[in-house]
Amino acid sequence: MGQTVFIPRELDANEPRVAASPDTVKRLAGLGFDVIVESGAGTGSRIPDEEFAKAGAVIGKAGAVARADVVLKVRRPDEAELKAYRPGTAVVAIIDPYGNDAAVDALARAGVTAFSMEFMPRITRAQSMDVLSSQANLAGYQAVIDAAAEYDRALPMMMTAAGTVPAAKAFIMGVGVAGLQAIATARRLGAVVTATDVRPAAKEQVASLGAKFLAVEDEEFKAAETAGGYAKEMSREYQAKQAALTAEHIAKQDIVITTALIPGRPAPKLVSAAMVASMKPGSVIVDLAVERGGNVEGAVPGQVVTTINGVKIVGHLNVPGRVAASASLLYARNLFAFLETLVDKTTKTLAINRDDELVKATMLTDGGQVVHPAFAGKPAVMIASAEPAKPAPAKEPAASKKAAAPKKLAAPKSPANKPKGIA
Repeated sequence: MGQTVFIPRELDANEPRVAASPDTVKRLAGLGFDVIVESGAGTGSRIPDEEFAKAGAVIGKAGAVARADVVLKVRRPDEAELKAYRPGTAVVAIIDPYGNDAAVDALARAGVTAFSMEFMPRITRAQSMDVLSSQANLAGYQAVIDAAAEYDRALPMMMTAAGTVPAAKAFIMGVGVAGLQAIATARRLGAVVTATDVRPAAKEQVASLGAKFLAVEDEEFKAAETAGGYAKEMSREYQAKQAALTAEHIAKQDIVITTALIPGRPAPKLVSAAMVASMKPGSVIVDLAVERGGNVEGAVPGQVVTTINGVKIVGHLNVPGRVAASASLLYARNLFAFLETLVDKTTKTLAINRDDELVKATMLTDGGQVVHPAFAGKPAVMIASAEPAKPAPAKEPAASKKAAAPKKLAAPKSPANKPKGIA
């Protein structure tokens, strides 16, 4: 019998996604794994148990995780779940470790080898493993759909015999993966789109999508991007200048979508209460950073708030999960692409090379310790397990050339209590 991959049903009531698809189940079997999918795991993503079974999976119960060598999840397992995991089990998920020290310590105490997928470096080799991009892309799309649903007018300009309907004006704040998709989607729906970002490279990207770029382009702006492609936190002086520039612009907008997140920090406030008050009745703001404190003053996680002046502030949680059927297919492929790099193709067994740059970048806990360089490596007392601990996978010999040290990694940009991230 080969090694076992277990795909559990997510316990969070607000998480409809699943970490596998019928396609990746077939591919996992091709790598030599036995695949167990917990019954009902794919229901929220429109994947019935029968589809997983046809692809070669065994449909099991939650307790089957005790036999797993690898667990693929969307959200990190909580302490109650971890009690059923064997020490040494590889756990691949969106861990969301920043600000969740107790949860990280629980992973270490359980003795699992946890990989935080949102720490995947943005290099060519890892593009197919980038969960932040795959999920943020859908979040940007869904943000526009949600805005259109709340906006009680047509988005495109319409010229009719009865008169002309003006095009809606949409302003996208933050031009990462989510922002770019929001621009593209709003343009497809016929809105007049403007966008802003602190990264200089965003200007050309915005223009390429047919939108207009808005930013204070001073010296700080020119150096406002990390080597990993993320936005840096700007100075208070720059934020004040940018706020002054955008305040007048926001007052004229029908739809505003905010996507700005700073790795490992609360979301920056971009839209003040005064800016919201300046908008016309019926205008809509969608805050994609609401789970990290929000970009918009007055945004409430999980709610659509209507202000006194009639502006709707949309704060939906887990926006990629609102298109779960699509999000799960992409996320499952991300996880498979990464897991494939951890498998010895000759023996068809898990063989984690701890010198590999992808492993170094994403491994959060291993052997009872927190090992990621962004967190304190400390020993932890393992959670008792009903089964004996299995040996950790043998370390492969280092390659003749020492792998380059990974760049300092950014934290998940999206709400990852998931995925869920905004890139």
